[in-house]
Amino acid sequence: MGCSSCSTGKDGQPRGCQNNGTCGTDGCNKLTVFDWLSNMSLPNGHEPFDCVEVRFKNSRKEFFRNKENLTLSIGDVVATECSPGHDVGVVTLVGELVKVQMKKKKVDFKDENLPKVYRKASQKDIDIWQAARDREAEVQKRSRELAISLKLQMKISDVEFQGDGSKATFYYTAEERVDFRQLIKDMARTFSTRIEMRQIGYRQEAARLGGIGSCGRELCCSTWLTDFRSVNTASARYQQLSLNPQKLAGQCGKLKCCLNYELDAYLDALNDFPSQDQRLKTKKGDAVCQKIDIFKQLMWFCYEGEWANWFILTTSQVKEIISLNKKKQLVAGLEEYALDLTEDTKTEFENVVGQDSLTRFDKPKGTKGRSKNKKRRNNNRRKRSDNA
Repeated sequence: MGCSSCSTGKDGQPRGCQNNGTCGTDGCNKLTVFDWLSNMSLPNGHEPFDCVEVRFKNSRKEFFRNKENLTLSIGDVVATECSPGHDVGVVTLVGELVKVQMKKKKVDFKDENLPKVYRKASQKDIDIWQAARDREAEVQKRSRELAISLKLQMKISDVEFQGDGSKATFYYTAEERVDFRQLIKDMARTFSTRIEMRQIGYRQEAARLGGIGSCGRELCCSTWLTDFRSVNTASARYQQLSLNPQKLAGQCGKLKCCLNYELDAYLDALNDFPSQDQRLKTKKGDAVCQKIDIFKQLMWFCYEGEWANWFILTTSQVKEIISLNKKKQLVAGLEEYALDLTEDTKTEFENVVGQDSLTRFDKPKGTKGRSKNKKRRNNNRRKRSDNA
């Protein structure tokens, strides 16, 4: 995601805002909320909502109360209350929409114990904040070396310094419980700051780091997806997908969240299908279902014992045969109901890339080399015949 002024340079830095995802226009930030009430004035006698949404590193957002009645707008850098010291973040939302976001995230906006906004960040606050952020890559590398030296089965995926540089939060993933008491002592001695360890899941790790999915787009969890619903292999089965772990898993190593996006539509479509366990009774024997096509409303059946010969039926035809079987009537065979989809399949899937004839990429390898060798042999034969 990028604002209109951002374009990537050779070193990976944006040429436009030069702020690495924290630009003042808030156009290239993750999980940005569009303030569609920004150009509307409040009715008479209605006081503006005194809470604001502040974004910190990556997608971490928190809500703060503006007790000092500061004039804040989206993109302002503010110093917020933190224990201990203060933190520095960017205002991402103000006004009545903050109340909607707090309700969505189940935060009580009437709570008086909400942390407050101290002030707009001064140049000194911003300098300390930027210096702390510049240390994060080096600190992360050194912390991984310390964890490896202690032989801890954990992966430190991200480091976030507090705005005043007094505390560093280390985000890590681990499959089992890790005793990192000695690691905290070593890191506190090495980095001379307070250390906080926070374990996150593999999906949360992918959301914090970001990346490009197999679809070619940015990861949903790092751009707009805020809740992680459970995904199981049944979602793939309902959608007739191959149960290949390499294709179904995302960058986090878990099943892709997008497997749930179209699941409801598939379940609704399957309601019109007869049960795949239903046998069709004919005079030639019982027929069993082999596969289905949800989009074309088709089902493939074969007789028991004749597994190589399949018959294509529509769902309406299958329902008709089932209704006759319930009346204890047997159809002559599936041949009179079967459809011939050979021509349709050929025209639909023959030219996937829109090429009507054989292209140069379709020639067998080595054709050019063989033609040169043939010419060379013919020339040698002519020379030998001339010399003779």
